[in-house]
Amino acid sequence: MLDIYERLGTHCHAKVNATVVLSHEQRERGRLRLHSTEGMEVRLFLERGKPLKVGEYLKSQCGQIVRIEGAVEDVMMAQCTDWPTFARACYHLGNRHVKVQVGELWLRIKPDHVLGDMLAQLGLTVHLQQAVFVPESGAYAKAAAHHHHHDHDHGHHHDDAHDH
Repeated sequence: MLDIYERLGTHCHAKVNATVVLSHEQRERGRLRLHSTEGMEVRLFLERGKPLKVGEYLKSQCGQIVRIEGAVEDVMMAQCTDWPTFARACYHLGNRHVKVQVGELWLRIKPDHVLGDMLAQLGLTVHLQQAVFVPESGAYAKAAAHHHHHDHDHGHHHDDAHDH
């Protein structure tokens, strides 16, 4: 059994001893009991409110390295060919506090027929698919996490290096 209290981030050069495949919902939980793909029991005891990232590494109490992978799950994919339509779709979803994975003129949400109908009415092509769902982290959480990276002189300088 691997008891995990420590997060190592997304860069780790140590040998990976176990892999756990988690859905988006599971990655948002701090306490979880599951089995690795290798069959080991894994128990997570992590700080709540800080979702795990796909590709993140964890360290067990006994020194084993565990890698997080994203589970393929049902998602709704919506695509369009122009930025104004896409911007309107993102606005309406954000206004409803929907978790959204954003790409270039495409987005993914958890399946919801009401939201799917709304996106179709806005002019997007909508279909169900199976994919790893990695929504944007919330604006407030992201701002708090990156707060120390930015200076406060309100000048026109913007450093993109921290956004990649």
